Amino acid sequence: MKTKMTLSAILAFAVSSAAFAQAWPSKPIRLIIPWPAGGPAEALARTVTAKMTEVLGQPFILEAKPGANGEIGTALVAKAAPDGYTILMSHLGPTAISPSLRKDLPYDPLKDLEPITQIIAGPTLLVVRNGLPVKSVKELIAYAKANPGKLTYASVGVASTTHLAGEMLNVAAGINTLHVPYKGSTPAITDMMGERVDFAFFGISGSMQQARAGQIRMLGISSLKRSPNFPDIPAVAETVPGFELSSWYGMMAPAGTSKAIINRLYQELAAAVKKPDVIEWMTQNGLDPVGSTPEEYAAHIRAELVKYAKAVRDAKVSTTN
Repeated sequence: MKTKMTLSAILAFAVSSAAFAQAWPSKPIRLIIPWPAGGPAEALARTVTAKMTEVLGQPFILEAKPGANGEIGTALVAKAAPDGYTILMSHLGPTAISPSLRKDLPYDPLKDLEPITQIIAGPTLLVVRNGLPVKSVKELIAYAKANPGKLTYASVGVASTTHLAGEMLNVAAGINTLHVPYKGSTPAITDMMGERVDFAFFGISGSMQQARAGQIRMLGISSLKRSPNFPDIPAVAETVPGFELSSWYGMMAPAGTSKAIINRLYQELAAAVKKPDVIEWMTQNGLDPVGSTPEEYAAHIRAELVKYAKAVRDAKVSTTN
């Protein structure tokens, strides 16, 4: 008798969860982007959510909540109601790097957020201002060694992936360059084009257009080997053995969000990144579509937390840098 009651309860819960998922979404979905408006994260978000809206029948309202290396927007979602109407555009920085830098981080990425899927993976570009007299990674390192403490590198914020990449290069190449943090890639690239900062590691989607237009100069790519999308760009690792940094974006929801909603979001996102026009857009921007399951994304985040905790220790990066 007890077994029958237990099974009945389980079936009732399953039926109610399915009904809830079918009723969702009944209104627009907020997608929080923890970076400034107009950047690469927004471009990626618009590309995939346009496909999801066609199927779900509700629009995604993109809201930029920049600041503190994406931690402000991430914390906002971590504290939001788990009703499926507030979603995070998650990123390597605030998800897997910030936890090793701040003991007072206002969220725990493994406890306060629910993985949906990793959307893309992609290396960064090592770029320099046109007026800097270097044409290769080797020449940049030689110039930095000849001018210790004089070169500056931009990042999209303290403790961001672009900050960590610069510090990793300092350590691996034995050079001393100065960090200049910005609130996003757009103002950083603007200052590089204006010759006010010397070099940087930027996301391909956020800097390739300027590089192709000759406004900044590409020296290398941060993948361990050359990208098949850009075979003419040398890997930084060809000069600095073992150097590798790959950024990623995904989507996460507040912990406690219905598994039915998480799975629906995953299914539609995974379908979106397989659309031919989406794949073409990603390829043009140097991004690799992923579309992992929620479980695979969770495992990836756990592995990245371990990897970048070590990188932070090795590079001696802190939020006071």
